[in-house]
Formats: sequence, structure tokens, C-alpha cells
Amino acid sequence: MLWAGRMRLGTFGNFLMLVYVSAACEFGPFPYSVTGIACRMTKPAALLLNQETAQVIQAAFRNAKFPNITGERSMRLLGRVAYGLTNIQVNDLSIEQSEVELKDNDAIHIAIQNVTAFFKGTLTYSYAGAWFLQLFHSVDFEIESSIDLQINIKLMCQRDQVAADASDCYLTFHKLMLRLQGDKEPGWLKQLFTDFISFTLKLVLKSEVCNEINFLAQVLASFVHDLAVDFVQDEDISVDISLASVPLIKANYLESHHKGLVLYKNYSDVFSDSVFSPSLLTESRMLYFWLSEHILNSLALAAFLDKRLVLTIRGEKLQALFEAEDTEAQRNAVQMIFQGTSYNDSVAKVWSLDHPQISLQPEGTVVKSLVAVEVSIFPPGEQPLMVLYMEKEITVTIQAAYAEKKLILHPLDSRIEFKVFKCTADPSGNDLSIRNYLQTMISVVGIPEVISRIEPALTSLMNSKGLHLFEIRNPEIITRKGYIIVQLDFSFPNHLLLDFLEKRL
Repeated sequence: MLWAGRMRLGTFGNFLMLVYVSAACEFGPFPYSVTGIACRMTKPAALLLNQETAQVIQAAFRNAKFPNITGERSMRLLGRVAYGLTNIQVNDLSIEQSEVELKDNDAIHIAIQNVTAFFKGTLTYSYAGAWFLQLFHSVDFEIESSIDLQINIKLMCQRDQVAADASDCYLTFHKLMLRLQGDKEPGWLKQLFTDFISFTLKLVLKSEVCNEINFLAQVLASFVHDLAVDFVQDEDISVDISLASVPLIKANYLESHHKGLVLYKNYSDVFSDSVFSPSLLTESRMLYFWLSEHILNSLALAAFLDKRLVLTIRGEKLQALFEAEDTEAQRNAVQMIFQGTSYNDSVAKVWSLDHPQISLQPEGTVVKSLVAVEVSIFPPGEQPLMVLYMEKEITVTIQAAYAEKKLILHPLDSRIEFKVFKCTADPSGNDLSIRNYLQTMISVVGIPEVISRIEPALTSLMNSKGLHLFEIRNPEIITRKGYIIVQLDFSFPNHLLLDFLEKRL
């Protein structure tokens, strides 16, 4: 028997192991020490994702490029019979059941029962028999099959990222029925070619379908990696999610560990003192993310270097900030600072003088930052005048939550210490009324105002990466000394996978 035609994935399976060997990852003796991010997916999540398996298997059958099958055989009385099956493609497909099992330190085992597939194509045949009888004919055919499918997917490190190997794939045929031109009666011609073709056809279907499944597993692993890379990147700031160790497969969860180094222009991040341990995560939720305090500090530094920690407030926002409390002390302070100038002719600029220091504690995320505030007025017909400048060290504890597809940041206690204070209304700096008012205003209104600006900005950034496409249920953001855990349940947006498969295949 000969297989003719071009096989799209023919060399893929042959060189798969060579690729893995050549791209093998090397890890130090203590890989957890360089873990900045860990991701754990528990068995309930795997079961949920297994519901999408049918779509992947359908895509594998639909996109498999089946080669032409040719052969010949000598038959008594008929002479030499030659045949060819061309244009083989899937006409219809249904899957009855799919189950997934996590094998400890081994593989993800997927068992798919009763895959009913109908193939169609063209059968050409010829034979030269006795008495110089010759015949050449071409008919359409349909093949009805019933198949069980077993797939063992192993996770490994390839080029420092998670790769999936689904080459351990088996097809068991319960039925393989050939129909010619829609004729369901067992004629001699149908019986003849069924006997000839069935064995070779099974080999072809198994080879091409399993190759396509393996290809899809690789593509989907790359797809998930690319999604993650895009999610942790914004313009010049990104996070290196290269693997810090070989992915784990346990009976109740899958887990991967990543370096989590922040990358920004010429800034080079270093991290080798992680407190991560798998025991820090449980198995009660579907998905867990563990992040080191070091990552948040490095991101804050990158944001500072990129000049993102700057805020300008004017007009109604400025008025709401300075007139949040209608008291005599407030009215006197505002009059002294703005000297009767309209808020529309005034502007306040707030920026960080140094990169914020972030400390993760059980009570929340503690942010310590040296901040400058400058208020300038633009009186009509006069030169701009800076009426207030102050530098202050602010320490604030923030608790984070995620609800209704929005990030929520709730400031708790805060401490403010003035380092520099200059006000044209009080050149000597002896009038404490303005300073006391500003300290109260910053604590009660200023810090919440800044945070209220950060919330939608971060929410918009996450949604631009597709987070809003997922139905996230009961998310919890838990801070501990030195690290943060995000745990949640979710529903997978199946259209995302379908759209991706349609674009790539």
C-alpha cells in the first residue's frame, strides 16, 4: 500500500522529540527560589475545560489533511485491481462523551467515547482481467465510522515555556463502513473495496487525526502562552514569564512556575529569594495565581521610570478636591492658596519623586511613596504663579478586590509626613492652619481621588487584554507577608477558542 499526496504534518511528528531535546530547559537546584509567579489550575477547572474538548477534536478531524490512498491487489479471475481514494474529508462529526483524568507526575489523560465521524471522497478503480476485460471507473464514497479516542498529554518545558506533547494518542474503531454512491446494500464491489481498504484507512485516519491533535495541543499551548505574555505587557513594560521549573501534574491540579522578572528598556531585574512553596496554595478553587512582592515593586519602579506616576487635576475635579468639606477652615485655606483665582484658571500636578515601595502584609498592600504636589494659578492677563509646592511621604494600606468586571481599591489607614512645604500665602511657614487643612484634605479626599483614577485605568488595561471576556466568580485577592494570592472560579469563553481555531487553522 502507498500513501500519496502531501501531508501537512508529516514531518511534525517525526521531529517532535528532536525539537524537545534541542530546546530542553535547564533549571538550577532550587527552582522555587526564582519563582516570581505561580499558576495552579485544579481538577474542577480541568473538567470545565474538558467541555471544550469536543470543539478541539472536531477541529482536529475537520482540519486533518488526509493523504490520497492508493493500492493494488491481484484477484483471482478479476486480475490486477488498482484503486485510489482522493479528496478525503470529514462530512459530519459527533462526540458522545469526554472524560479527563490527571495522572500524578505523568500526564493529562483524556478519554473520548463514541466519536461518530462520516468521511466522504472519491474512489477510482481499475482492473485488467482475463479475456482482455478492462474497467476504469470513479464513484463518490462515504465512510461511516465509530471511534474511541485516548489521548495522554504531557506538559514540559520547551524554549522556557510550557509545551504540550499529545503524541501518545490512540484510536479504536468500532465501525468502519464504506458506502459507494450512497448505496447501503452490500454489493460485491463495495465488499471488495471494504476488504482492500479498511486496514490502510484505519492507519491513515489514526496517523492524521493524532498528528492534528498533537499539532493543536502545541498551538493551544502557544496560544495560552501568547495570551499570558500580552496580558503582562503594556508598551515598554513587560513581565518575563519564562518557566522557573518543569510544569507539575498532580492528581488534583496542574501547576507552572514562572520567573516573573520585570523588563523595561535598559532596566534589568534580578530575583532569587522567592518564598514560594506549593503548600501555600490550596485546591478548593479552580484557578490560583501567586505573585511575589518583588514583582509589584519592580512594576512600580518601571512605571516610575516610564513617567507614568503623574497626575494633573484641574477644573471641576480640582474644585471637588479642595471643597470636599464646607468649613470655615477650608474656605479660609482655599482663599489664601488660590487668591481668588477660578478653579478653571488653576491646575494641580501630583507626581512621584521616587519609585514607590510596596510591601505585602496580611492587612493589605502597603504603599510608601515620596510625592510632590504643585498648584499653579493663571490669573487673566498675568503671568502664571506657583502658589503651593509640597513634598510629602505618604504611607497607605490598600485592600484590593474584583467585582462586576472592575478592580476595586480600598484605602485603609494612611500616614502623611511633610518633607517640604512652600506656600505664597505663608512664606514663613508658621501658619499651621493651611498645612493642617492640606493634611486632612490629602488623607480624606486626595488619596481616595488618586486611587479612584488608578482603578479605572487598571481595569481598562486588564479589559484591553480580554479579562472581561471571562465570567469570573467569587474572586479573592489575599495578601500575606511577601506575596499575594489571587484565587477564583471561572467560566471559559468558548467563542474565544473557536475564533482562535478558525483564524489559525
